[in-house]
Amino acid sequence: MTSDVSKMIAALRDGSMSLEDVAQKFRKRAWPRRKLDQTTSYLEMAAAAERDPDPYLEGSFDDVAAAFHRGDISDREYEVLAQAMAESMRAEDRRSG
Repeated sequence: MTSDVSKMIAALRDGSMSLEDVAQKFRKRAWPRRKLDQTTSYLEMAAAAERDPDPYLEGSFDDVAAAFHRGDISDREYEVLAQAMAESMRAEDRRSG
């Protein structure tokens, strides 16, 4: 399955969307967030550190990171998209109080 984020990155690559177009869509979309486990003791923190990293979350910024690591987007494109995603998440945080 291909996420909307992956489709936007593909459109950026094939030139049917500009970097600013994709960044604007990133600013307007809601980004899924992982639920963070709350640890209360040192033993829980140690156990959490030994677990596997978070699994891939489709439709999240994981898609952008994967594209960057494959060489599908440049450092600059990654930076612009990361900033746009962060702006979206900060706006969502302000709305939710």
